[in-house]
Amino acid sequence: MFSFTVLKKDATTKARLGRLVTAHGVVETPAFMPVGTQGSVKALSPRDLEEIGCQMILANTYHLYLRPGAEVIRELGGLHRFMGWEGSILTDSGGYQVFSLGALRKITEEGVHFRSHLDGSSHLLTPEKVVQIQEDLGSDIAMVLDECIPHPATRDYVGASTGRTVRWAERSLKACKRSDQALFGIIQGGMYEDLRTECVKEMTRLPFDGFAVGGLGVGEEEATLSSIGAFTAGLLPEDRPRYLMGVGRPEDLIFAVRSGYDLFDCVLPTRNARTGTLFTSKGKINIKRAEFTNDPRPADESCSCYCCRHFSRAYLRHLYLAGEILAAQLHTIHNIHFYHRLMEKLRQLIRENRAEETLDIVL
Repeated sequence: MFSFTVLKKDATTKARLGRLVTAHGVVETPAFMPVGTQGSVKALSPRDLEEIGCQMILANTYHLYLRPGAEVIRELGGLHRFMGWEGSILTDSGGYQVFSLGALRKITEEGVHFRSHLDGSSHLLTPEKVVQIQEDLGSDIAMVLDECIPHPATRDYVGASTGRTVRWAERSLKACKRSDQALFGIIQGGMYEDLRTECVKEMTRLPFDGFAVGGLGVGEEEATLSSIGAFTAGLLPEDRPRYLMGVGRPEDLIFAVRSGYDLFDCVLPTRNARTGTLFTSKGKINIKRAEFTNDPRPADESCSCYCCRHFSRAYLRHLYLAGEILAAQLHTIHNIHFYHRLMEKLRQLIRENRAEETLDIVL
């Protein structure tokens, strides 16, 4: 049901072209997954996503577990039917969300004890329960429960946390029951190359369908993100997909593709859209600026998205300042389209052995 094939490797970088197959379709990689935390990509319908060309989206285990509940979604036919999305879905484990709860959570060897941010109720997420929740959701790719390590953190803390993530991964594999759902292990290790190496060594002994790299994009310097990300990618198996979690600036995606990563997700394009920041081939623009009051041009004159084909910067600015819901929708269509066209450009460059070339966009 699940497979991954490397179709081509770039001649001068570590970028690769791949095909990932799930029960709900084919995903050409490298690929960007829009974030649909609550079973919905904010401001967009499934039809919008289809028209943009989205292949796979990400939903959040933690949030769907708390509301409406995994059992509810299972009884209603699974997450695909529940949200009306026919493409592939990856569900993350909720590890990052639990990490962000701060004082509301406590991590032990058993799992994570936490209080809901919704109503204060007490919960325990174990590796086994996280697998069960995702099997109830029926996603195509599930993630193991891991401990998201803060930055900065001491070497002793990172070492202990990473060891716990490996042990949780072993328990996750034993809990799997569905044969139509892939399971990815998560590589931690903080900003320490030797701990990353050890984690990869232990994780790749286990029969995971793919591997994600976590613990980056958490406040470290850009140079550290790049160096640790590239170092870790180079340790991972060639024959399985590599997913860089939560990293999403366009320049970071380009570097990560050249380092050998296949899958990406980030809230950046949707979050920026809601605050009036648009990604364009000439760089980011803030649509709130007065200079766009009478501007008849589209957000990006080289863009073919629905927003740019039909509306001017002046109209987009008007919608935003008027507080119209349509502003968020149009901005999000544009930003997600930008990210998917970026991935298309990168895939084309890999086909032509030109992945090292500078793209015709301003970052």
